[in-house]
Amino acid sequence: MIGIYMFIAALVLLLLGYPVAFSFGVIAMIFGFIAVFIEIMANGGVFVEVLDEFFSMFSMMPYRIYSIMTNKVLMAVPLFIFMGIVLEKSGLALRLLESMGTLFGKIRGGLAISTVLVGSLLAASTGVVGASVVAMGVISLPVMLKYGYNKELSTGTICAAGTLGQIIPPSIILIILGDVFGLPVGDLFKAAIYPSLALVVSYVIYILVITNIKKDLAPIIENIAGKASITDALIAIFPPLLLIVMVLGSIFAGIATPTESASVGCVGAVIMAAVYKKFSFKMLESAARDTVKITAMVFAILIGATAFSMVFVYTGADTIVENFMTSLPGEKWGFLILSMLVILLLGFFIDFFEISYIVVPILIPISVSIGIDPIWFAILIAMNLQTSFLTPPFGFSLFYLKGVAPSGIKTTMIYKGVMPFILIQITILITLLLFPKIFGF
Repeated sequence: MIGIYMFIAALVLLLLGYPVAFSFGVIAMIFGFIAVFIEIMANGGVFVEVLDEFFSMFSMMPYRIYSIMTNKVLMAVPLFIFMGIVLEKSGLALRLLESMGTLFGKIRGGLAISTVLVGSLLAASTGVVGASVVAMGVISLPVMLKYGYNKELSTGTICAAGTLGQIIPPSIILIILGDVFGLPVGDLFKAAIYPSLALVVSYVIYILVITNIKKDLAPIIENIAGKASITDALIAIFPPLLLIVMVLGSIFAGIATPTESASVGCVGAVIMAAVYKKFSFKMLESAARDTVKITAMVFAILIGATAFSMVFVYTGADTIVENFMTSLPGEKWGFLILSMLVILLLGFFIDFFEISYIVVPILIPISVSIGIDPIWFAILIAMNLQTSFLTPPFGFSLFYLKGVAPSGIKTTMIYKGVMPFILIQITILITLLLFPKIFGF
């Protein structure tokens, strides 16, 4: 049970706000020492043997860290992050929102629909949730409020659209899950297409229905983008679409690996910044610095999580969890329902990185023993983890938007606004769970 107590202690530290990577590392060392001490002393050993066993266990950490550093799959993470930051600094979001406003402004709820479609395009070309939410919060929210859009609908739409980067390829979470599951990232990208499209379509349908039922939520806007024509709008949309085709098309066609296509995306992002006259070496340096900061955070969490999982397995807690999960009524369905509920509930409190590196590795061996399709299971987890960005009280998208929202926007308004979109996400998740053939599984 030491491993179970270790898991609980890690959750407590995370909820208290301690740095994730250091929390995992410290908890692993403390409970690793306790586990070794109990085992050695119970067998009549001495304290020197405890120290020998403890240092012997952690002597494998350098090899594990080196394996992480040389992982070719994870090399795509900093590349896609860099691509997203460069595109964000090039003003891509502003042009897309203006263009979509031209195309959909005359439809009731058209600006909200534009925000969802721009969110999907930003997701497919940048994949950086924070940048998408902040960009649309700064650009789209004031315009929506100016034209009399309901505050809850406006904030909920922006948060939901911004989190599409979690499931629409190229998604950082899909790359991470590909590494954790040991699956080709390209296969996960392909598998995520239909669920992500279903999510976008569901958002649009919801906005159309709710704004036509309650017409005061979103008035019709005759012209949101000034004198811009439809031709201008299509011209503005073409460059990001071309970049998406270059990045995802090269992966799906088997021409390039995700890491190679990410490098193509970086070059394309820099070219787009130059075309939009936003390129400068200062901008390039700023994007590189931000990329290093985010990447360092991701890999620090991964190293801490590696130490945590090593001790977790040493204590035998993985066997306890596996025995419990496999003894559930319904076998396969009992395991799937419980694992989805656990991930959903944990998403209310902790980040998707922690869930991916701590919880998911515990579930994978059980899913393999039961015979669950690993790609389907990975997409289920990705859809579930996306919800964690919206769920109060610690949904990151909620904080991102609150940080840039006007003073009249209260946190409770944002919480209320995202609720319908959370229900939509959960509905799509349940549909994917019960009827996987609809999504090509």
